[in-house]
Amino acid sequence: MANRTIEAEHEVELRCRAFSRLTGRSALADVGNSASAALRVLHDLASSTATAPDALAVLHELQVHQVELDLQDENLRTALAELEADLNRQRDLYDLAPVACFTVGPGTAIDEPNLAAARLLGCERDALRGQPFDSFIAANSGETLQGMLARVGPDKHPECRRLNLSLRDGTERTVWASVNADPVSGRYRVALMALEGFEQ
Repeated sequence: MANRTIEAEHEVELRCRAFSRLTGRSALADVGNSASAALRVLHDLASSTATAPDALAVLHELQVHQVELDLQDENLRTALAELEADLNRQRDLYDLAPVACFTVGPGTAIDEPNLAAARLLGCERDALRGQPFDSFIAANSGETLQGMLARVGPDKHPECRRLNLSLRDGTERTVWASVNADPVSGRYRVALMALEGFEQ
């Protein structure tokens, strides 16, 4: 609603400026009240031999401007559709990646887990959000995780270490963990890959 109000105010301003340009006088209050009022002014000016050339030039200019706006609108809609398609592709790639991925904040609360993270940690994805990642870490890997988070920074390479997970069902798993900083959000991006089946 606020955007529509701003657009309407902009249209009124444009009509008043057009009236002033055509007549050399300040715009009347009713010029901006409706499109029909603006067209009446333009018609009256085009009907006069003294102002007809200027009125027709402004009308042509407005028509060209309208075509330009229509083309720009079409280009923006196309670009938006392409961006949305790219975003959906990236979301699918993230969600369906074979590596467990999520972000954590300073308190290690899990956010944005993908499907592999939910499978690896043994929780539904929605239930996983907000849970502290360090509650899934075995006691012998707690210091390793905290050290990784302390050392990683926006200008540093990812920290990669083995971590032992202690899952809710009582089992333990060893994973290869990569942690790097997200400079935009101030959080950490975490990727986990289970080592079972990859080591001989």
